[in-house]
Amino acid sequence: MQNSKFSYYFKNTIAQLTPNFIYRWHGKRQFERLNEQDKQHVESRLAYYNKVTHFFTPNANEAQYSTVAQFKKTKGWTYFFDLKAVIRQFAPNMAFNYLNGDIRHVPATPTFVKSRPIGGNNQNSVLLKLNKIRHFQFVNDTMPYQQKKESVVWRGVGHQPHRKVVIHSYYQHPRCNIGQSKPQTGEPWFKGFLSIEEQLKYKFLLAIEGNDVATNLKWAMSANSVVMMSKPRYETWFMEGKLQAGVHYVELKDDYSDLIEKMDYYLAHEQEALAIINNAHAWVAQFQQPHIERALSFLVAEKYFAHQLHASDELTPQVLL
Repeated sequence: MQNSKFSYYFKNTIAQLTPNFIYRWHGKRQFERLNEQDKQHVESRLAYYNKVTHFFTPNANEAQYSTVAQFKKTKGWTYFFDLKAVIRQFAPNMAFNYLNGDIRHVPATPTFVKSRPIGGNNQNSVLLKLNKIRHFQFVNDTMPYQQKKESVVWRGVGHQPHRKVVIHSYYQHPRCNIGQSKPQTGEPWFKGFLSIEEQLKYKFLLAIEGNDVATNLKWAMSANSVVMMSKPRYETWFMEGKLQAGVHYVELKDDYSDLIEKMDYYLAHEQEALAIINNAHAWVAQFQQPHIERALSFLVAEKYFAHQLHASDELTPQVLL
C-alpha cells in the first residue's frame, strides 16, 4: 500500500508538468482504439455513470465551480489529482460543477462527484473515479476459502449510528472478530488495528457503509472470502447499485441481525459461497483494465461538457480544443 501511494503521488506530481494539449490529443483516441466488445462495455457503464440527457449551464453559485483552466486544489490532493487528470483533456474555457468528499445528496445542477444515492432521480450526480488511491485498492489473496477461519471479521471507525448497532451487537460474539480500529471516548468496542492481510484469514468479510459507501468493499470483493453486507444505499464508480444479493455478496438485514444465521447457511453450502466469491472476482476484474478506465473517465466528462447549453451537434471539437 505504501509503495502504491508513493507511485500515485509521484506520477501525478510529474503529470502536472505535462502540457494539457498532449492530454487533449490523447483523450479521444483512447476510446477509438478499443475493440468492439470493450466499446460495448464502456458505453454501458458510461450511461450508468453519466445520466445527463438535458442541456444545462454550470452554476457558479451551486456546489463548487470552475473552468478547466482555473481548476485549483480545494480539498485533499487525491481529489485534485484525480479530477484534474480527467478535465485537463478538454478546452480551457469549459466550466463544470464538482463536489469533493462523501456526497449523499443529489445536486441541483449536474455535478462531478465521487458518490451518490442509489436509484431515484440521481441524474445530476455524475460519477467519476475520485479518491481512487483509497477506494480502489485490490488484493492478491493466495489463501483458499477452505483454509480460512470459519468466522467473520470487520475493523473500522464506528461514528455512525448504524455502525454502532452492528459493533455493539457482535463485539463480544465468539464467532465474530468485529470492533473499532481506534478507541473512542465512552465506547468500549475498541479491538485494535487489524491489517488487511490478517482479515484475509477469515471466510467472511463484513462491509458496513460509512458516511457513504463501505471503503473496504472493493478489496473485500477481490479476496477469496465472502462479502456480507446490507443492501447498499450509496454508490461510486464501483457501481454498488448494480451488485446483486446472493450473486456478488450475501445480503443482511439493515441491522445485521441475521449475520450468524447467514454465516451458518453458507458454511453449510460451500459451493454457493464459492460461486459468490467467483462472481465478486469477475465484477472486480472490470475495474482492473487501465486503458478502459481511462477511456471511460474521458467519455463521462465529454458527455458532461457536450450537454452544456452553448453546445450544439458540432460541439465536440470545441470541447476538446
